[in-house]
Amino acid sequence: MNPAFSVIFLTTLIGAGQGLFLALFGAELAGFGGQAEAERGFLVNGGIVVVGLTGLGLLCSFFHLGRPERAWRTATMWRTSWLSREVIALPLFGGGAFCWTVAHATGSGGTLAIGLLTVLACAGLFICTAMVYASVRFLQEWASAFTLVNYALLGLASGCTLATALAAWGAPGLVPGFGAAALVFTAAAWLSRALSLARNARLKPKSTLQSAIGIRHPQIAQRAMGFMGGSFNTREFFHGKSALALRQVKWGFLLTAFVLPLGLLTLGLAQGSAAALGLAFGVQYLGLLAERWFFFAQANHPQNLYYQVIS
Repeated sequence: MNPAFSVIFLTTLIGAGQGLFLALFGAELAGFGGQAEAERGFLVNGGIVVVGLTGLGLLCSFFHLGRPERAWRTATMWRTSWLSREVIALPLFGGGAFCWTVAHATGSGGTLAIGLLTVLACAGLFICTAMVYASVRFLQEWASAFTLVNYALLGLASGCTLATALAAWGAPGLVPGFGAAALVFTAAAWLSRALSLARNARLKPKSTLQSAIGIRHPQIAQRAMGFMGGSFNTREFFHGKSALALRQVKWGFLLTAFVLPLGLLTLGLAQGSAAALGLAFGVQYLGLLAERWFFFAQANHPQNLYYQVIS
């Protein structure tokens, strides 16, 4: 598939926002932010970051629409479409995070109830976002439980890493807890992603040129597509990169999304370095952009059997 950068930014931004909210709400459940003004201020600032990340992700999604003015129609097929469900879950989560932040800022109470409802919306958004891709059965690389697990773990890892960096500047007492969660989720995401890569490497195409045209000859070579230039199919369903480029991106995101952040988190926690913790999130987010690009690019659409000459 040809990765759309608007979707890449959408999924990584809202994933980090979801993970950050869960970290902040976990701190609230542990008793943080009860009475102290500074503690409530940290939760408010963190909530603003969550709402900002969610809003930026939603804004990015509009760049992938051919007719943005008709975006509201995407929610009308919620009974059968995971994309429609995602369109509904995203503003529910963003709205819940906004109300939770406002409740903390005004001291009006009810933050636990609002937070629990937002957690449910957050879980629903993780499921809907992943199922948009996992439900596409003819793309074997996506049609796996790993898709859901990876989306959730990567969001939790980046969100907890961001929470650790923010706490280093505004709530030092939370750094050990957030840091431990970031290490655990980053390591778990690394393991899950490695297992999904190993699974995808073993996949064999269900369709071949022989099965597509009903000819059993062992050697079939396509010479032409029937028209002179490219088309929507050749632009949207193949990325145009070489196998070497894909391997470089794969090893690049494994290094920047998992290995380096783990090292920087360990260093930052050991030395109490806010700079190292902030750098950990920056490096990890860049790695997640590469990971998400690879996720889309690795999916081999069956139509490329026919269009392989121009691809």
